[in-house]
Amino acid sequence: MYAAMTSDKDNEADGAFSEACKTRGKVMEFGIGMGTLLLIGLGLLFLWSAIKILPEYERGVIFFLGRFQAVKGPGLIVLIPGIQKMIKVSLRTVTMDVPPQEVITRDNVSVRVNAVIYFRVMMPEKAVIAVENFLYATSQLSQTTLRSVCGQRELDELLTEREKINKSIQEILDRQTDPWGIKVSLVEVKAIDLPEEMKRAMAKQAEAEREKRAKIIHAEGELMASYKILEAANLLSQNPVSLQLRYLQTLTEIATEKNSTIIFPLPMDIIKPFLKAMKTE
Repeated sequence: MYAAMTSDKDNEADGAFSEACKTRGKVMEFGIGMGTLLLIGLGLLFLWSAIKILPEYERGVIFFLGRFQAVKGPGLIVLIPGIQKMIKVSLRTVTMDVPPQEVITRDNVSVRVNAVIYFRVMMPEKAVIAVENFLYATSQLSQTTLRSVCGQRELDELLTEREKINKSIQEILDRQTDPWGIKVSLVEVKAIDLPEEMKRAMAKQAEAEREKRAKIIHAEGELMASYKILEAANLLSQNPVSLQLRYLQTLTEIATEKNSTIIFPLPMDIIKPFLKAMKTE
């Protein structure tokens, strides 16, 4: 009986040991599986942070441990995570609208001027290293340059010489943004807003100018007509018969208008004898 009890205890111990081994095996398998998944996840994360693809219009400025290394792109770029860092820079032309600026011209007229500028990055490393934010810096510089250039001109120059103003602003911006690796290709003044009083004054000036031209043209026409009349009088005075024909032509023109009253002109040669007779009496 004692031997039987000992055998039962041994069997129970063996069963417990086998169950513990199975449990430990399952835990180890689970740990190995989780470790494998973790390694795969870390590998995918490493590839995601290490592999970059840049389109044709972008370049990547690479920094190695904080120091500038190279400009790469377009295409596939492989980085070392934590050691290398890349900043993307677009090489496409940027269209930037300059907000309306309050400007006082040289002849003390207050106007509002706005413009648009076109520029692009030519050297990505300078655009990243030389200036903190080249878009914001270019915007602020364009506003101050627009106010400065327009403030040096009179109102008539702003309205009639836009091409010169555009070229002047473009040259100044291009020269000042060159250390940032930026090329300003074009500047266009969009609109010049004038005060209502100035608009009315300019309308009156334009109206007076048109009246002046109309009067000059009318006077020139009168002068040319007087020369022609003088030439006609000289031709008619050379032959009295031509004057009679002119009288008849005038009567014909009057008759075509269906007038009830006809004025018949008489030559002075016919009336002169009667006038002399009256004077003698």
